[in-house]
Amino acid sequence: MILELNQVASHCEKIRNQNTRIVFTNGCFDILHLGHVTYLKQARELGDFLFVGLNSDASVKKLKGEGRPVQNQKDRAEILSALRFVDAVCIFNEETPLNLIKLVKPLILVKGGDWELSKIVGRDFVESSGGVCKTLPFVSGHSTTTILEKIKTL
Repeated sequence: MILELNQVASHCEKIRNQNTRIVFTNGCFDILHLGHVTYLKQARELGDFLFVGLNSDASVKKLKGEGRPVQNQKDRAEILSALRFVDAVCIFNEETPLNLIKLVKPLILVKGGDWELSKIVGRDFVESSGGVCKTLPFVSGHSTTTILEKIKTL
């Protein structure tokens, strides 16, 4: 399901009231590839409900530069929400997902292994609320940048 920002807090409250462990992750997910799918599947296995914060088109452009994203935010949200192990997706416009994390109040905050725990946005908030922050192994050789570079050589 794709949620609007104003729906997140009430939806997640209902989920938490069912003793459901909410896992949160975020990213651009511009061109979905094996690395993304493996990571999202592993993230979901850590809890009962996987909530994905999706960078808006404007925030992807700030992070990745001109020419990105390749796919617009609506398409990226639809693709992510179609995965059986992704329970909810919400697009956020800020540079970081901190405000969205505060609405979701996840028990588990997850990022890929290319992130140092100390640099994960929202870690302090989640841990101060009794939650945990984890990193999952990075699937080497699979990245959107690599795919785009390969396309350029064709």
